Amino acid sequence: MHTDLDIDLTEGVLTLTLARPAKKNALTNEMYGALADAIAGAATDAEVRVVLIQGDGDLFTAGNDMAEFAAQAVGKGPEERHVARFLHSLSNALVPIVAAVQGKAVGIGTTMLLHCDYVLLAEGAELTTPFINLALVPEAASSLLLPQRIGHARAFEMFALGEPLPATSALAWGIANRIVPAATLRSEARRVADALAAKPQGALGAMKRLMRDAGKLVAQIEAEGAAFAQRLASPEAREAFQAFAEKRRPDFKRLAQR
Repeated sequence: MHTDLDIDLTEGVLTLTLARPAKKNALTNEMYGALADAIAGAATDAEVRVVLIQGDGDLFTAGNDMAEFAAQAVGKGPEERHVARFLHSLSNALVPIVAAVQGKAVGIGTTMLLHCDYVLLAEGAELTTPFINLALVPEAASSLLLPQRIGHARAFEMFALGEPLPATSALAWGIANRIVPAATLRSEARRVADALAAKPQGALGAMKRLMRDAGKLVAQIEAEGAAFAQRLASPEAREAFQAFAEKRRPDFKRLAQR
């Protein structure tokens, strides 16, 4: 079992718990690999009827581990980035996916929610998509899914400005299903997961297949991935990560590259 991802299968619900609270549940390449294996495996495991994703500690996830981003920006990243497998597994999943989000959900912590079928937010939760602030581009097919979900104007604002979106707005805009007290977040998420686990799984899977064009999502993920890799190697990204490490504001105005 991966030490930073707790995996439990009980009564048809596969619970995947991000268990790196000391690092704000920042996702490492290994964690992406474990998540990808678990979600892809659910497709062929008859015992898994629902997947539930949650995080330990006071926030869902701070997004991708920044140290790994910085290493990739200077060509020292892993040979295989498992995030691509994780995103493909989400896009192709026919098993219902429930998410329980508390505190902050940053970057992929927000974009993965667009692939979840039922999203519960704890009171006070905030969703942030700071890709442009890091001189990168959105991923997880969010450049397609978010405008479809909330409209171009709101999606552009979330991506371009990278300001936190409060739970109340996320609910009103259709990113989440419900807001619940933090103390009952996990129990409510489990209740929803159990209710879904009791439904006819063949019908649920057929419904998901009709509601989502997996091929289109994967194609968008591939296009985003190519642009993401290009931007990660750019002078803008190097400035962004250097500024992050030095705890200062990045200065993009002196960079002419587009």
